[in-house]
Amino acid sequence: MASFSFGAGNAGKILRIPLYALGRAATLVIPRTSDVWVFGSAVGVADGGLALQRFAADRGERTLWLTGSAGEGAEARRLGIHSVAKQSLRGFWATARARVIVITHGFGDVNRYAATGGVIVQLWHGIPLKRIGLDAAVTTASPLPIARGAAARVLGALYRRTQHRIRVLPAASELVRGRLESAFGLDTRRVPVTGEPRTDTLSQGAAAERRLAARARLGALLGDASGVGGDAPVVLYAPTWRDGAPDPAPPNGVELAGLQTLLAQTGALLLVRSHHLGGGGGALEGPRVHGFGSEVVADITPLLPGIDALVTDYSSLAFDAALAGVPTLFHAPDLAAYERSRGFYGTYADVAGDDAASDWATILAQLRALLTDPSVRAERVRRGDALSARVHAFRDGRNTERVYRAIRQLVTFTERVS
Repeated sequence: MASFSFGAGNAGKILRIPLYALGRAATLVIPRTSDVWVFGSAVGVADGGLALQRFAADRGERTLWLTGSAGEGAEARRLGIHSVAKQSLRGFWATARARVIVITHGFGDVNRYAATGGVIVQLWHGIPLKRIGLDAAVTTASPLPIARGAAARVLGALYRRTQHRIRVLPAASELVRGRLESAFGLDTRRVPVTGEPRTDTLSQGAAAERRLAARARLGALLGDASGVGGDAPVVLYAPTWRDGAPDPAPPNGVELAGLQTLLAQTGALLLVRSHHLGGGGGALEGPRVHGFGSEVVADITPLLPGIDALVTDYSSLAFDAALAGVPTLFHAPDLAAYERSRGFYGTYADVAGDDAASDWATILAQLRALLTDPSVRAERVRRGDALSARVHAFRDGRNTERVYRAIRQLVTFTERVS
């Protein structure tokens, strides 16, 4: 079961309005420094925030990571990054003083009450396939049993006002730029097409080197007994988050037995990566099945070159896999209902094709063909390459550099006019 839903989150926003007001009053009188950048991410010390932090620190910026747990603090120390707890008084002060504030999910990545007034950089955490932000009704879902329409309108106005503080929101391409402008209510100037810092790792160095490094890391995470250190095919199953709802179609006993047979016959391993906010895939188990959630590894992106197939429904991982040359199979048992309740940018078939599976029997047959027939694999890779060409304007490993330059230009301009 998920640990978060928009309804519960929106109830929290309403209750925290007085704290936001106090924080805003404080940031009006606390001066911001010219050379401090703070970073935070809902998934920990990882993702695009980490890529940008390393790049900025290498160029002399004073950086600080705002952590949400003791584990994140320990990871920051391991990486040699200065950090403070974001919910502490020091975290509030650091956020209030920083010139640049970098987030990947929402303002809760840092101290949410002290962010107003800084140069806020929202790196986001994936190319949207499902509708997000202002484009998804669930974002402003009312937590109240009465006056739902009025509450939703208030929440929508608050959301739009909050997101308007974002000064830089990098886009992977012109196609993606339009989605982000709409979802966050931002004008084109704030959404530069630079590529995503978090995907640079999928373009840097030779493909063979990226695969060797990813397989070695997978082997270290799973242990030698897993067999991933050799040539065992690795399948990643990554269902998306459904706002607190359970998996719509877990495999039954017969289907689970069929999966186990397939894995044994092909020598494959299945890694189950549930969304960090909640469940999905919990019914999958067996000797060749491994849980691979965010508690195992916060950022899956650098490991994609070591994966041989991705199975997902509506996750933005499909776009990352396409960039990494990993073939994707789509398993969408609740497609009609999801399209009505959440919706997509474009159509689902634009990304998944016309052969997305709606049941486990179909997805298992497709997976068997992918793992055993080179021609099937080649066709899936070709489809992924075509998808990647549509959504990724850059594949040169320099996205982080372009984002850094855009931020520095904005900081310089801000200092001149202040």
